[in-house]
Amino acid sequence: MARYTGPVCRLCRREGIKLYLKGERCFSEKCAVDKRPYAPGQHGQGRKRTTEYGMQLREKQKARRYYGVLENQFERYYEEAARRRGVTGETLLQLLESRLDNVVYRLGFAASRAEARQLVRHGHIQVNGRRVDIPSFLVKEGDVVSVREKSRDNARLKELAELIPSRTIPAWLELDAENWTAKVLRRPARDEIDAPVQEQQIVEFYSR
Repeated sequence: MARYTGPVCRLCRREGIKLYLKGERCFSEKCAVDKRPYAPGQHGQGRKRTTEYGMQLREKQKARRYYGVLENQFERYYEEAARRRGVTGETLLQLLESRLDNVVYRLGFAASRAEARQLVRHGHIQVNGRRVDIPSFLVKEGDVVSVREKSRDNARLKELAELIPSRTIPAWLELDAENWTAKVLRRPARDEIDAPVQEQQIVEFYSR
């Protein structure tokens, strides 16, 4: 499956905020956004003229990069959100939050969504007792997400497990850290989604 393989710090600089794409590095003094708080490229420090379309585009790109989704896939998420009942922007974020790689990240089993995606692709994650290796798999209410028993001796996973107590687990997930399992209690409410995006701008972008 296609994915972005370029320098991710460049994406954060382009959007002008931390998207936390590099895990621990984003919290250190090495963070590129802190060191060079301007857009990348020759004209990154130049004057910007922002149009309404430009603001809508930036919000869409920000959300896409935050969740690690490519353009066509993001558009399909929007189309699905538009078909469902409820507020389209909020539904879009709920769909993105329900991705398995995002859930693994939210539970603290990975330091970044990219690392969570790798864990899923390598078969370390189970849903309802069955191995799932598709990062875009959408979990639903009542699903149980767990780390495979054979994978629990992995040195990296053990290292991350020690940090779980310091992580804030969303209220829509119930974590049993001792047994490496978690249950999806419900869909996340908008105020429980800390994505730094204005979803209404994304809806307006696709409604043009």
